[in-house]
Amino acid sequence: MNRLAAILPVTNVLIDVEATSKKRAFEHAGLLFENQHAIARATVTDNLFARERLGSTGLGHGVAIPHGRIKGLKNPLAAVVRVQQPIPFDAPDDEPVSLLVFLLVPEAATQRHLEILSEIAEMLSERELRERLKSEAPAARVHELISNWEPLKSVA
Repeated sequence: MNRLAAILPVTNVLIDVEATSKKRAFEHAGLLFENQHAIARATVTDNLFARERLGSTGLGHGVAIPHGRIKGLKNPLAAVVRVQQPIPFDAPDDEPVSLLVFLLVPEAATQRHLEILSEIAEMLSERELRERLKSEAPAARVHELISNWEPLKSVA
């Protein structure tokens, strides 16, 4: 199992979300984390925006990895949100984003959190998988694609 699958319950995968802006997408994520994990939505959105002010978390190719540190969170949590229509995201290639992989980590971030981010970026760099994640339905199938993905093994 990859690091993302380990922290991504199937209930945290949403597809065809109606969000017309980065703000609305972040609000949907906040609501999801509040409903599924009892983390206040304002805490989630405030932390996501605080990180976003440092620079866009858009990777290019229509994907982004918004992430934030959450005080009191014990373990990392992830969510995948696919919006109905791509939204502007200030990505390096200026492409709008349709697939967002949200990552929340404890306030005291560790090497493990950087490894999770790195692995998500690696997964999203695979063109075929990225396109399938942007088109497959239902949400359970998107979750399955993520769960079945294997990262390249490091030689370290």
